Amino acid sequence: MAKNRNIIHVPMEEKTVLLHTCCAPCSSAIIEAMVQNGITPVIYYCNPNIYPYEEYQIRKNECTRYAESLGLEIVDGDYDHDVWLEAVRGLESEPERGGRCLRCFKIRLLRSAQYALSRGIRVVTTTLASSRWKSLDQINEAGRWACAALVGENQLGVEPSKVLVPPVIWWDQNWRKGGLQERRLQIIKEYGFYNQRYCGCEFSMSHDALTSTEPSLISSGMDSRE
Repeated sequence: MAKNRNIIHVPMEEKTVLLHTCCAPCSSAIIEAMVQNGITPVIYYCNPNIYPYEEYQIRKNECTRYAESLGLEIVDGDYDHDVWLEAVRGLESEPERGGRCLRCFKIRLLRSAQYALSRGIRVVTTTLASSRWKSLDQINEAGRWACAALVGENQLGVEPSKVLVPPVIWWDQNWRKGGLQERRLQIIKEYGFYNQRYCGCEFSMSHDALTSTEPSLISSGMDSRE
């Protein structure tokens, strides 16, 4: 674990956070920084976009390996790719950072916020915000939307119109700053994490990803596509 602590501040000074995780490379430095700051992340692996199922399992296993090495809880959000496909129907040809990505973020972060609510966890954030391949604006839009959608699901029974603060708060931390990118590369090398060659869904696959059958391990400063 790194010696230099990256200071981070959680909304409402909560000590437990629901961390939606997309993959081990993106999660590694974020999780370490949380632990160093006395924050306990409940790691929620919710990625129904990933195709094929074997790829989903590989990424989940890497996340699980890292979480268990730190003694942290990881929860599998279950795999329902057919439902995800139906939700993004008509957006198949959208480019990276287009309408399909925004819809995908909303699906995954809504489920994450719902799970946080069921566990009584007040704050949710995502490792998606660490990737330079993603739009921070889209991620934060989806996160705020997901938490606002929970107002009607508030388990306290308060009328939605009278709820001033959603039961779960979106934490819009920029996980690309504070030296986390550099630390991430170090952890990736230490653990020899699997490095995916495409974001996750079949629409983001490159020709190389479609034709390659060999898993990739990060051995240099390569950036995860998720």
